[in-house]
Amino acid sequence: MNDTEYIPIAALNQYAYCPHRCWRMFCAGEFIDNQYTIEGTSLHDRVHTLSEGNRDDTWQIRAIWLKSERYKLVGKSDLIESDSGQLYPVEYKRGNKGEWDNDELQVCAQAMCLEEMTGQPVITGYVYYAHSHQRQLVEITSQLRERARFTIEAVQILLLTGAMPKPVYTKRCKGCSLYKNCLPQAAKKVARYVETN
Repeated sequence: MNDTEYIPIAALNQYAYCPHRCWRMFCAGEFIDNQYTIEGTSLHDRVHTLSEGNRDDTWQIRAIWLKSERYKLVGKSDLIESDSGQLYPVEYKRGNKGEWDNDELQVCAQAMCLEEMTGQPVITGYVYYAHSHQRQLVEITSQLRERARFTIEAVQILLLTGAMPKPVYTKRCKGCSLYKNCLPQAAKKVARYVETN
């Protein structure tokens, strides 16, 4: 990565989910589909058709590119809406409402890009969960912005150095499409074996 390269906004989501997964995807170029990633891709294929129009009193535009020179971020939005002149991003996810907090981080990064592109403050966003057909409000607070900036910096370092974070087993591993490549529990068992011998 050099100074002119941009970080995909999706990398922030992946890093917050699991730094090791982010490394595998964005440094090692590994990706394997499972039922969750296929459902997510199918959802985004439907959403990522460029369109613009009104839905009741809300203006909507789908599949536009967002970019930040300040943070060196780039990514395609699922949906940007404007209600009473207030812009906000809506990120589509396949899961259920409130499953993981990394989705909020992705919405925050989109809001930061949108602010820079339009010069307007963006104080809210949403995550739309396809399984429950519900939107979850994301307040773009100073704490969430700080977390986003910290994650941006961490991903920049990851991409610059290529240093692989150690795999750490959590309950999130059960749904990870790269679990078999990573095997975090096996690494722990090997480490224990080495310590005892």
